[in-house]
Amino acid sequence: MSRPGFWNDQAHARDVSQRVAALKNEVERWDHMVHEVEALREIGELDAKDPTVTLRPEMEKRLDELEREFEQLEFFVLFSGPYDANPAILAIHAGTGGTEAQDWAAMLLRMYLRFCEAKGFRATVIDEHRGQEAGMKSVVVEVEGAYSYGWLRSEHGVHRLVRISPFDAEKMRHTSFALVEVMPELGALLEVEIKPEDIKMEGFRSSGHGGQNVQKVETAVRITHIPTGIVVACQSERSQAQNRENAMKILKAKLHMRFLQEQEREKQKIRGAYHEAAWGNQIRSYVLHPYHLVKDHRTEAETQDTDAVLDGKIDIFIEAYLKHKE
Repeated sequence: MSRPGFWNDQAHARDVSQRVAALKNEVERWDHMVHEVEALREIGELDAKDPTVTLRPEMEKRLDELEREFEQLEFFVLFSGPYDANPAILAIHAGTGGTEAQDWAAMLLRMYLRFCEAKGFRATVIDEHRGQEAGMKSVVVEVEGAYSYGWLRSEHGVHRLVRISPFDAEKMRHTSFALVEVMPELGALLEVEIKPEDIKMEGFRSSGHGGQNVQKVETAVRITHIPTGIVVACQSERSQAQNRENAMKILKAKLHMRFLQEQEREKQKIRGAYHEAAWGNQIRSYVLHPYHLVKDHRTEAETQDTDAVLDGKIDIFIEAYLKHKE
């Protein structure tokens, strides 16, 4: 950061500054932990050679607080992936089933927005396609916050819902599916090369919120990556330039994830079978009838408190996944 010209590239400088701030915060928390423990040792309340020393009640309380803080810091060691500290791009796509599946996609969106709110993350909807009757056909959310990709990457895959349909007059039980994609926002620290001749950009009128100006002017952007057929769109901003920037950000993330998945497929050819995040390969089931249970099929973590899970309390599954992967 002290090099001449560092601030000439604003996007790169911003990304580096954010990484430095996150690292400083982490180091400061560990330093604070060490100083607190050393202070206890200096006053004779904590003897490294004799763990059976009886502490005064106030010191015992402080030591318990330090142990809880240590457990939190120890958990962050699990965020060891190359992009875990990055912002995340979360996309939800309703499966087949019309209104029922679209309503399930909207329920998942609410769940993740509540989770982000509890973690102090900033979640911004940058593209959405609503269902005709209810719910979402698809929605894309940008999530910014410390280790937001590290927290959310475990959610990538197919989510299955079993319930009595509120849209069925006969009150029959329905099974719905939704695909959740989670990609790291690469920022300026890692560039994905996209040739101008490989993309097709189209402008169209936004169908989202934003007033009459958004509806009359073609501010929304749709970008097609010709070699792969990947299509991304953004319509959340009033400026076409801003929407194009956001769409390119999503396209880069999708292309990078595609590259990583191809690498993983090659590895799995050697190791054994490869299972894509496709229908039938669900990572988690949410059963609301005839009993209440949310179960993650990768880690066997489960809870009967379905209301809490759908209200954003999904830490039990994320922590189980991270520890299982570790």
